Amino acid sequence: MPTSALVDLYDPGTYLAGPPHEAFAALRRVSPVHWQEVPAGPAAPGYWAVLGYAEVERVLCDPELFSSEEGGVVLDDLPPDRLAQMRGMLLAMDPPRHRDYRRPLAHRFTHRAVAMLEQRVRDASRAIMREAAERGRSGDAVEFVSEVAGQLPTRVVGELMGLPREDWDYVHRLAQALNRGQDADDTTRAGAEGAAAPTVEMAMYAAGFAARRRALPPGDDLTGLLLAGDFGGRTMSDLDYGSFFVQLVTAGNDTTQTMLSSGLLALLAHPDQLADLRADPSLAPGAVEEILRWANPLHYFRRTAAADAEVGGVRIRAGDRLATYFTAANRDETVFEDPDRFDIRRSPNRHLSFGKGEHFCLGAHLARLEGRVFLEELLSSFTGIELAGPPVRVRSNLNNGLKSLPVRLTPA
Repeated sequence: MPTSALVDLYDPGTYLAGPPHEAFAALRRVSPVHWQEVPAGPAAPGYWAVLGYAEVERVLCDPELFSSEEGGVVLDDLPPDRLAQMRGMLLAMDPPRHRDYRRPLAHRFTHRAVAMLEQRVRDASRAIMREAAERGRSGDAVEFVSEVAGQLPTRVVGELMGLPREDWDYVHRLAQALNRGQDADDTTRAGAEGAAAPTVEMAMYAAGFAARRRALPPGDDLTGLLLAGDFGGRTMSDLDYGSFFVQLVTAGNDTTQTMLSSGLLALLAHPDQLADLRADPSLAPGAVEEILRWANPLHYFRRTAAADAEVGGVRIRAGDRLATYFTAANRDETVFEDPDRFDIRRSPNRHLSFGKGEHFCLGAHLARLEGRVFLEELLSSFTGIELAGPPVRVRSNLNNGLKSLPVRLTPA
């Protein structure tokens, strides 16, 4: 049975009211791999929607058979120039190139290395809470997504990359625009042909920044590491740095912003668990994991079959597109007990929101640290948090996030 019989997983409008979890579950029970028709456009004629946990693992853990590089990681076939730029990002590299580029960076993202950043993340979180308290001082609503949640990853990545502080807001605005590319209501988008503009602008900004940094003594930050690094016997050009920068900044910004804002919405919808977390801050790490499972920041990543294969009993042909739906796999009832229940004490919690295998998220430890510290500082700063209006979701078949979450905050 084609997925279109129940739901159109490709249509960005399908996700405006929230992920179609009931449809995902119904489809997964029929077969964990379904054909989604796309009759027109850059994703025609369609793709395989991989919905089961085991099947998503199978695809992610065989990066040579299921390529990130051949067609990129989004469903639409991109123009050659944009595909070439995407292939400069770590998430769209196949082995062995992926390993060559990941290896020089890995030591900066180990659990031990990231733990040393905790005070900087806490200082940034406290500053953001003070600013939020000031905005809401007269009882006014605070836009939580961009004014609160989105500020933390922007500031953390800005420090890690050594960006001038006066550029942080500019980079944040570009990241916001880039990650809302399918949202017709977003004023930053100039239509389908203009959707690439924020990506190009950010890459060009980064290339210029790299050129300026080369004229200075090497710095002890990620930019210094990237510009001096050996990536499989070659160094990184300014344009290479630009592509890398786009991934590091936008991925870190959008996914963390979504984790924090969607996490607050989940907690507000489950006040008993919010009360438990307030009473026992040691529950924060488990809350972060459940937020990542319950409201994973990205619906899918694309892979392209490099050869004929079989997944979930379905024959896949070379060149076929596959979308590994984390949103569906994270609620697979064969892996998660009572998967539709939000439970900050859930253990084990083997969600796939950071991916699996070779492309497991390089910044996973940093995201977890940001999530834990942010929740601790948010709940210690405000005794009351309540919705001040309806949440508004991003219109996207890729980004599982909010573009608006108005709240009222009562300072402690």
